[in-house]
Amino acid sequence: MKFWDWYLKISVVSAMIGGSMEFFMVKTGFCDKFQIGNDFHNDLQAQEIVNKKAYGLYKDWRYTLKQEFESVNDTLGHNFRAGTMFTETNSLPSKIGNAMHSDPNISSTVNDEEYAVRNSSFSSFDPSRMSGEGSPMMMSPWNQTTPFTKSQWSNIEDSIPQKLPQNGLIGSLVREEGHIYSLAATGDLLYTGSDSKNIRVWKNLKEYSAFKSNSGLVKAIIISGEKIFTGHQDGKVRVWKVHPKTPGIHKRAGTMPTFMDIFKCSIKPSNYVEVKRKRTALWIKHCDAISCLSMNEEHGLLYSASWDRSFKVWRIQNSKCLESVKAHDDAVNSVVSTAGGMVFTGSADGTVKVWRREMQGKVTKHTLLDTLLKQECAVTALAVGGSGSVVYCGSSDGLVNFWEREKELSHGGVLKGHKLAVLCLEAAGNLVFTGSADKNICVWRREGNIHTCLSVLSGHTGPVKCLAVEHDKESTAGDQKWVVYSGSLDKSVKVWSVSQQAPDLHQAAMMQQNQGSSDGDVSWDSIPSAKY
Repeated sequence: MKFWDWYLKISVVSAMIGGSMEFFMVKTGFCDKFQIGNDFHNDLQAQEIVNKKAYGLYKDWRYTLKQEFESVNDTLGHNFRAGTMFTETNSLPSKIGNAMHSDPNISSTVNDEEYAVRNSSFSSFDPSRMSGEGSPMMMSPWNQTTPFTKSQWSNIEDSIPQKLPQNGLIGSLVREEGHIYSLAATGDLLYTGSDSKNIRVWKNLKEYSAFKSNSGLVKAIIISGEKIFTGHQDGKVRVWKVHPKTPGIHKRAGTMPTFMDIFKCSIKPSNYVEVKRKRTALWIKHCDAISCLSMNEEHGLLYSASWDRSFKVWRIQNSKCLESVKAHDDAVNSVVSTAGGMVFTGSADGTVKVWRREMQGKVTKHTLLDTLLKQECAVTALAVGGSGSVVYCGSSDGLVNFWEREKELSHGGVLKGHKLAVLCLEAAGNLVFTGSADKNICVWRREGNIHTCLSVLSGHTGPVKCLAVEHDKESTAGDQKWVVYSGSLDKSVKVWSVSQQAPDLHQAAMMQQNQGSSDGDVSWDSIPSAKY
C-alpha cells in the first residue's frame, strides 16, 4: 500500500510542476502564440424549397451554424463590436493549386452580441492550412466539394512557374448577422446587403460604417456618384447619401416612389392596374420584392426588376417613375441596361427578352425587340461584357448561355462549369465571373469567340449569391488584375485577386502532364468548358 501511495503523490507533484511551467512560459513570453480552446459545436439544419422565384431552385435555405472558438496571442488588443477580417498569411497563395481548395478561415463568435477584430499574424505559408483537412466543418453537408476540387489536376502547384500571374484568395469579411444577398463596390469602398436589414460599408477590408433600413432584406445595391440605391423585399427603392462633412455617415435621401407621387397618383382610378387576380395597385409601385437594379448613366435612369413580373424606369434626378413594363409571365430575376439604350431582362419563366428605349410621340417607352431564350428552367442572372457586345445568361440548370453581337445578337454557345444553379454573373474586361449554388466561382476568359476557364475559386460553405468586381490598382499594361468580391449564404464575403493573364486550367493541366506529375493522368472531363 505504501508503494501506491508514493506513486500517486509523485504523479500529482509532476502534474503540478508541468502545469506551472506551461503557465510560466506563457506569461513570460516564451510562447509567441498559444491556443486555449478550439471547440466547434455544429448544429446544421437545412431545408430546400423548390421555387423559381428565388435564384432558380432555392427559395429558402435555413441553417444554424454555431461555432465557439477562442484564441489568444500576444498581438490581440481590446475586443469591440465590429466586423471580422481574416487575411491570408502572404496575401495570395503561393501556388495556383491552393486556390482550388476549400478555405478553412470560417468566422466564429462566442455569441451574437460580441464581435472582435482578429488580424492574423504574418508567417510562412502552410499549404496544409488551406486544405481544411481535419476540421469538423469538412464533414458538414454544406461543405461538400465539387468534382473540380477532387480532380487530379487541382494539385498542380509544382507545375506552374512562379513568375506567371496567379489567382487566389486575399481574405474574408465576416459579420455574423445574416446571409449576404447584395454587393456593390466603388473605389476602396464595398457595400454589403443582408437579410438583417443592415447595409454595411467596408474600407480596405475593414468595417468602415453601416446604416439600417427597417424594410426587410436588401436584395440589390447600386451606386451612382454620391447616391446609393438599395432595392428591398418590400418593393421599394431607397436612396442614400454620404454626409458631406462626415464621410462615414450615410443618410436616407428619399424613397422611390416618393410619398407625394403616391398621393397624387392615387387620386386617379386610371392609375391602378391589375397585379394579381382581383387585386389592383398603383402602377408606380412594385407589389412584390425587388430582385435587381441597373443604371443607365448616359440618360440618368434607374431600372428596377421585381418578382411582380415587371420592371420600372426611374429618373434619378427627381426619383420619378417614368414607366412600368409588364415584361414576363413570372418573376423578373435580372435586368441589365446598356449604353446604347438596350435593356435585357431575365425571368423565372425561362425567357430572356431584349427591349429598346425609343420615342413614341412625345413620350419615351420601351418596346420589345426580341426574345433570345425560351427554356423550362428559370433564368437567374444576366450580365453584359465586351463593351456591350456579349450578353451572358445564367440559369437554374447550372449553364451560362451567351450571345454575341456583330450586326445582330446571335447565340454564341454555352459555358459549363457548375453542377447547381448559377445565381450571379459579373463581367469585367475580357473576364466573366459565374457564382453558383455549388459554392464555387468560375472565372472565364474571352478571347475572340473562345471562352476558357482560368480558375475555379472555392472557399465558401454556402451558395454564392452575389458578385462585385473592381479594377485592381496594381494592374499594369502587361497584367490586368481585378479584385473580386463574392457574397454567400454562409454569411461571409470573400475577396479574391484575379489576373487576366493567368494560365487557364487546360494550360495548367498540360504543364502538369508534360512534367510527368506523379498524380496520374489529368481528368480532362472535369475541367469547366464551353460548348459552341
